[in-house]
Formats: sequence, structure tokens, C-alpha cells
Amino acid sequence: MEELKKDISLTSGIAQLSTTLMGTGLFMIPAIAAGIAGHFSLWAWILLFIAICPIALTFAQLGKRYPNAGGTAFFVRKAFNAKLESSVAWLFVSVIPVGVPAAIALAAGFLQQILPEPISNNLFAQILTVVLLVFVNLMGTKSSGHLQTLIALSVFALVGAFLWKGDVNSADLVMPAITQESIWPITAALGVMFWCFVGIEAFAHMGEEFKNPQRDFPIAIVVGCFVAGATYWACSVVILKFGAYGNAQFDNASIPWLSAQLLGDGAKWIISLIGFSACFASVNLYTQSLARMVWAQAREHRPSSPLAKISRRGVPFSATILVGGILLISCVIGTLSQLDLEFFLKLANSVFVLVYMLAMLAAFKLLRGFGKTLAGLSLLLCTGVFICLGWSMFYALGIFTLLLLPWKQWRHKRQTRVAE
Repeated sequence: MEELKKDISLTSGIAQLSTTLMGTGLFMIPAIAAGIAGHFSLWAWILLFIAICPIALTFAQLGKRYPNAGGTAFFVRKAFNAKLESSVAWLFVSVIPVGVPAAIALAAGFLQQILPEPISNNLFAQILTVVLLVFVNLMGTKSSGHLQTLIALSVFALVGAFLWKGDVNSADLVMPAITQESIWPITAALGVMFWCFVGIEAFAHMGEEFKNPQRDFPIAIVVGCFVAGATYWACSVVILKFGAYGNAQFDNASIPWLSAQLLGDGAKWIISLIGFSACFASVNLYTQSLARMVWAQAREHRPSSPLAKISRRGVPFSATILVGGILLISCVIGTLSQLDLEFFLKLANSVFVLVYMLAMLAAFKLLRGFGKTLAGLSLLLCTGVFICLGWSMFYALGIFTLLLLPWKQWRHKRQTRVAE
């Protein structure tokens, strides 16, 4: 049976998860959340981080005991059955048309600022981004890990420069008093902010490629989440202090605006490069995880298929090319649709939260002792976040319901009737 190459160390694992969690989110979510809840968004970040801790720890326990490229789909199969596994796998894929185009479009927006004028076109920048994603993925997880470590360091340096140049002091860190009127804005902000911690479920697909998954995978998840959470909170403090929120312009341009204010116009190209790199890192892990999910399904159900083969570098070549092709189509559709960014985020979040809920449900059945208690708490927290999504949760529920229908049995019955 084909096996993936074990190239991920603890350091590269932390870097991959933290850059994935920050990635696109750092350049739009703090401003969007501040526009929804104002200074109360600082409380929303703390509540979200508290909620994500048991979820991250549960994923860490699952990945430690069941390191597999199938990720959540594999956990669900271990806990329940192959039918549910397949439904979860395709549910994860369903995020491509709503989540990935928004992320790639944001990355392309930064890349467009760097490209020469004749080719400085948004759609071309998106296509180039997808080509780079496929290339980096085919180079293997070791090369990808080194790249994302450099990206993580550059993002930390940028946020650190904001705190220093913005003269952030103790007065800026004072939390507003929570009132009854603030509860609704906080919960509404949480529905959007969950985007910042989607990536843990994608990281679960990488467990099989850790050099020492039992030791390093759980540490990478916990440390990566802490680093990302602290960076988001610090960035939000700066955005709130300088009022870089409150209109559509700041939804995806708050960081470039702050850079111009605090670092000068001369730093614009550096910010564009860091912005593209951070967004690229986020989408990169999703490209890796989607390809590995396709590969894992092919390895399990059709081992002789080209999708079940891996290259000499130890990566699923055909599955990566397939995912890249789907991303290209999704980007074109996303560009033509011209729908609101927040609209796409809410739909994507509904899929991610439902995947988290199913992972926690599987953990509740698979784990014992403290792990089982942690999984039960995480399931309740995920359910609460899912309710906070409001109308958008019906997107994920609708797709999952369609996937659960017995399509194969119906097709078999129809073919039998035709044969008779």
C-alpha cells in the first residue's frame, strides 16, 4: 500500500498550523469583527480562544491515536461507519466553492500589487496563485514546512512592528464592561471569527506525515493555536486603537492601511509580499489537506486508481493536480459571482463548524476518561458556535443531508429495473 513520506517536524508543524490559522483571517477578520462588535470584539476573541482550547486538545488526542491522511473523515469511520466517512469527506470538499475562492482572491489582491502593470490583473493573479499552490504542494511537505516557517516569522515581525510603532500601552488593553446590549454583537462577531480557527481539521490530515505523530502532533496543535490566538488579539488591539474598521474598505484592507499609517508608504511592497505569503500559507495547507483527503479515499476504496498513487517525493500527485483544477474553476466562478466576502465566509464557516461537530462526536465515542469528557464539552461548544451562525448553518446542513441520502442504493435499484 502507498505510504506518505514522514517529513514534518515539531517546528514545521507549529509553523504550518499557526500560519494557516492566521493566513487570510489576520488580514480581514479583526476588522470585520470590530465592525460588528466594536471594542467588545476583544471579549469575543477571548471567548473564542477559550472555546477553541478543548476542541484543539480533542483534535490533538484524535491525531495522536489515529494519525491518518483521511483526517476527520477517518475519525468518523473509526467511530461509526464508511457511509458517514464518505459523507464527511465530501462535506469537507464542499467548502471549495465558497471558502477557497475568497481566500485565494484575498491572496491575489496582495500579489496583484507586486506584479508588473501589464499582468496586474486580479483573475490572472488568482490563477498564478493556484499554479504556485500546486507547485509548492508537489515539492513535498518538508519544503512546504520550511516555507511556512519563514512566513510565520514575517507575520510575527509585522504585528510586532504595529504594536511598537502604534505605541500600544496598558490603556489600550483595557477591556470594556460587558452589558446586556453587548451580548448580541459579541455572538454575531463569533459567527464570523470562527474562520480564524478553521484549519485544525485540515491539519488533522497531516498527522500521518509527522516524524513522531504521537509526541509532536498534539504539541503542534496546542502551541499553534496559542500563537495564532495571541497574534489575532494583538492585531485587534491595534485596529481598534486606530479605528481601522467600520466600512467595506477595511474588511480586506485594514492591514495595508495601518501599514501606511504606521510604517509609511515605502513599506507598501513589503506588506503586499507578507500579505500574499500569509494568505498563501493558509490556502496551502488546505490544498494539501484536500489532496490528501482525496488520496485517502482513493487508497481506501480504489487502491488501483491513479488518485491513490504518490510521487517520488512522497506526495499524492494526481490528487493534487485534481484539487488544483477544481480551485481554478472555483476561482473563475467566484470572480464572476462578485458576491460579498462576508457572505462567502459565513457559508464556509457553516461547513467547518459542522465538520468540527462531527469530529467531536467521533471523539466522544472513540476516546475514554478525560478525553471523552473533553470531547463532550467540545461538542457542546461547537453546537453553540453553529447556532451563532444563524441562517448560514442551513448551507452545511443541506449539503450534509444530501450526502447522507442512499444515492447508491437508488441507482442500483434503477439499474435493476432497467435490466429487468
